[in-house]
Amino acid sequence: QVQLVESGGGLVQAGGSLRLSCAASGRTFSNYAMGWFRQAPGKEREFVAGIIRSGTSTYYADSVKGRFTISRDNAKNTVYLQMNSLKPEDTAIYYCAADETTYVYRRTSNAGDYDYWGQGTQVTVSS
Repeated sequence: QVQLVESGGGLVQAGGSLRLSCAASGRTFSNYAMGWFRQAPGKEREFVAGIIRSGTSTYYADSVKGRFTISRDNAKNTVYLQMNSLKPEDTAIYYCAADETTYVYRRTSNAGDYDYWGQGTQVTVSS
């Protein structure tokens, strides 16, 4: 299995930026499609961004498209989420997740398809 540890969360003013990191350990990182999800208080966990195993294709929720960028470095076993132009509605706990798959072009926004999850990192955007 793989262990995931997020970092980089914090408090930022609206319009600001944060970069989240998710370090993976355990199995071969490039065997996993990766995703970022978030959960705000009183709301269900929602998909934010995903990236295929090689990192050559990414996809986003409409709410973050154009503001957030997901990337990965398979040599460093790390996936990133660059968040720009942050809004108060982006406030949530952010989780990275790993989907173990043999399909190199695997893309999914369904939380149930992901096999492993980090503990989450809090992002708070003040107005």
